[in-house]
Amino acid sequence: MSIDEPRVGPDGCGGNAAPYVLGALTEHEHEAFARHIESCAVCREEVAALQLVASALPAAAPQLSAPPELKRRVMSSVRADARKRESQELRRGRASEPGRTSRPAASAWLRWRPNLAVAALAVAVIALAVVALSSGGSAGGGTRVIRAQVLVPRASASLSVSDGHAQLSLAGMPQSAPGHVYEVWLKRSASGKALPTDALFTVAANGAATVGVPGSVDGVREIMVTSEPLGGSRVPTLPALIVARVS
Repeated sequence: MSIDEPRVGPDGCGGNAAPYVLGALTEHEHEAFARHIESCAVCREEVAALQLVASALPAAAPQLSAPPELKRRVMSSVRADARKRESQELRRGRASEPGRTSRPAASAWLRWRPNLAVAALAVAVIALAVVALSSGGSAGGGTRVIRAQVLVPRASASLSVSDGHAQLSLAGMPQSAPGHVYEVWLKRSASGKALPTDALFTVAANGAATVGVPGSVDGVREIMVTSEPLGGSRVPTLPALIVARVS
């Protein structure tokens, strides 16, 4: 395997799920890993789980600026770790291939970069948990992140609710059928009818989308997503693919 190829273990699965979600792979690595997850259920599930966290974080976290001192400490730690790993790889490279330092240096970068992406995602998860805990005791009630029920295999969705407004974050959803779009619906009671919104959307090539739910969701029981003809429908024509219970 050359240093330009994605890192893949003996079981066929690599450590590229987190950097794939965070966009930390090269174009070649991204394409290779995208092909890999087409036939690997383990990696698809890992990507879907990580995408759920990555998609929910921007909506759940209030827009706050980190103190300059915290930024400096984090970046110093990252750079020190990178230098340490590169130095270790260079020493190993010199021991095994005297006079050849450029390939081990590049190899060092490729090996620690996925780990750094995993660490970044872990920090994001911790930050999300801290924000949720600190916001929970505030007068405004903070932000709730609700995991939605998704009927599409390997897809996931979460609903962020704050101050009466909501946002859906989707991952792993299939592209809309030809001539169709996804439509968001509201239900205000268990037995009530689904009310249409003007939220019509499609998903990106990787199945991800972030959709704001129009208006206030105060008094809304469920938020649903269906596949509808272009332009949307006034009543659902197909069963809901996503259901998020707000209350």
